[in-house]
Amino acid sequence: MEPLAQDEILDIVDEHDTVIGQAPRKRVYAERLRHRAAFVLVRDAEGRVFVHRRSDRKLVFPSHYDMFVGGVVGTGETYDEAARREAAEELGVPDLPAPTPLFRFLYETPEHTWWAAIYEVRCDVPVDPQPEEVAWYTFLTDEDLRRKLDEWPWVPDGFEAYQRLEAFHRG
Repeated sequence: MEPLAQDEILDIVDEHDTVIGQAPRKRVYAERLRHRAAFVLVRDAEGRVFVHRRSDRKLVFPSHYDMFVGGVVGTGETYDEAARREAAEELGVPDLPAPTPLFRFLYETPEHTWWAAIYEVRCDVPVDPQPEEVAWYTFLTDEDLRRKLDEWPWVPDGFEAYQRLEAFHRG
């Protein structure tokens, strides 16, 4: 039997992204312990971006919209392994190609702190998202996505990651 998400053990990292310990996810969030996460921007064969509304059962940012799939990096797992695992699981595409790593940044708010690794991947096959993770989804053009930025409630870390990704692509 798989442990509940809140009982999953995560690596705790310092401001330089060096592992300094481990703790259950529930404690990590309750005590604002810095950990790691992987964010994957998914495009379909037409270049549109996978956008979804998170399940209302998520531990953080329930029912918010996100333009990334992904999640926390498990203990002993690399960012690359977590990006591929999380994207394949959330999209329901077991043979998803390895996402391309782009950059990392430290996300910090009064409530949360984690190192975020940003990736992109192209998914040319139909998706079948996990209902436990994804309440609704669609693929949007870049233009349509930009229009929705002011209309929908976005996960704050994904919103910041998207702004940084846009700046990254502008050079």
